[in-house]
Amino acid sequence: MKIRGKLLLGCFLVMALAAFANAQDVTIAIGSEPTTLDPQLREDGGERAVNDNIYETLMARTPKGQLIPGLAASEPRLIDPQTWEIKLRSGIKFHNGEPFNADAVVFSVKRIINPKFNSEQISFFNTIQDAQKVDNLTVRLKTDGPDPILLSRLYWMKIVPPKHSMDSKFAEKPVGTGPYRFVQWDRGESITLVRNSNYWGTKPLVSRVKYRFIEEPGTRLAGLMAGEFDIITNLLPEFTQQVPKAIHILGLEHPIIILNADGGPTKDVRVRQALNYAVDKDALAEGLFEGFAQVAQGQLLSPSFFGYNPKVKAYPYNPDKAKQLLKAAGAVGATVELIGTAGRWLKDRELVEAVAAYWDAVGVKTKVRIFEFNEYLNRLFDRKTRGDAIFVVSSNELLDADKSFSAYYKAGGIGSSNTDKQLATLIDNARSETDFAKRKSIYHQAVKRAFDQAYFTWLLNIEDIYGVSARVDWSGRVDAKILVSEMKVKK
Repeated sequence: MKIRGKLLLGCFLVMALAAFANAQDVTIAIGSEPTTLDPQLREDGGERAVNDNIYETLMARTPKGQLIPGLAASEPRLIDPQTWEIKLRSGIKFHNGEPFNADAVVFSVKRIINPKFNSEQISFFNTIQDAQKVDNLTVRLKTDGPDPILLSRLYWMKIVPPKHSMDSKFAEKPVGTGPYRFVQWDRGESITLVRNSNYWGTKPLVSRVKYRFIEEPGTRLAGLMAGEFDIITNLLPEFTQQVPKAIHILGLEHPIIILNADGGPTKDVRVRQALNYAVDKDALAEGLFEGFAQVAQGQLLSPSFFGYNPKVKAYPYNPDKAKQLLKAAGAVGATVELIGTAGRWLKDRELVEAVAAYWDAVGVKTKVRIFEFNEYLNRLFDRKTRGDAIFVVSSNELLDADKSFSAYYKAGGIGSSNTDKQLATLIDNARSETDFAKRKSIYHQAVKRAFDQAYFTWLLNIEDIYGVSARVDWSGRVDAKILVSEMKVKK
């Protein structure tokens, strides 16, 4: 009987320990599967949702957006107008044991700025020309001119291990310095991370996190309500009162339509302007987003971003004017191909279809094409396959016009569909201008020129809305990062 009692006690202990372990786990449902787990290769929100917990950056931000040192031991120091010196924290190792040091930083910088690497993130870093090792814990970065927002750029660049990143399996088996280690990627299903017991910083409370890839927002909601998920992204606004907890923060995301200014029916500026006048943005904000969005004021910037032009307002809803412009341009009945994706962003398909309906109502024939996310990204970053118009939700974690303008406004940017040399010159000049007032003035000019030329159909600035289970404490962040190390699980 004693032996049996001990066995039963042992079973109870095992069950109790398992229950405790499970209590420290969280499951997060995101809208798209990462296209890669190489943190320097693609511009992919699904990849970032996972890798933000595996990899780290030289600079970091507080939940409210304040820049603070990350892997850097202190704020980088400007040596001369084109040279920054960075002191690194000591004693940090990557998950595979490789040391974090100056060699790793120099390697990471040179890797991502190498044109042959062909990073989709290059618009964040193309002011950086070189990285040089001073000693084991000191690095100097060289820029092609004065770069007033280099610290914000260093908040974005993830540091990779030199040896492991050369492995052919690196994109499938990430290794960083962060609070969570990669465990497994079940393709099409989930990615699992576990707490890094050797983490150099504050030890996270959550022991294990699983990311599930659920494209359909209704399925994410059902999983949250059933207790299958602890956090879901892009909660439908109409269900914020039904979930255990809803978090909503005015975010960084701006859904826009990039219009081809160099070919097809949208080459004519009158057509591009007409497509702006055709869309009722207020109706989209209220009808689709239940008020959890604001009308974008004719620019890919939020009012809090440096470079925002308060004098530029949204194109008003004026279908009659849209029809007049289309008629004057001889474009009534023209076919406009509109490319989109579904499940990656909140109500992305619905937005694309609503815009198409507005365009059809003023006299064009909109051909909507919805692609799986990986193929959609291929088209977004390849002008030859981008078509007349392509939907994208742009986020700007740098909180500065340079990111949005370099990527989407400037001729040759990864998401640009114009060859406007005057606009490109303005953007280049602003990038290197260190005088605060002059730089702001240049961006104001760039905003106004792009608005007049209608290079986009500007839509909204949407709030980030998350559904959260009752067992998880988490407040969200202004930069939209989902950092598991900031979460607590109630016992």
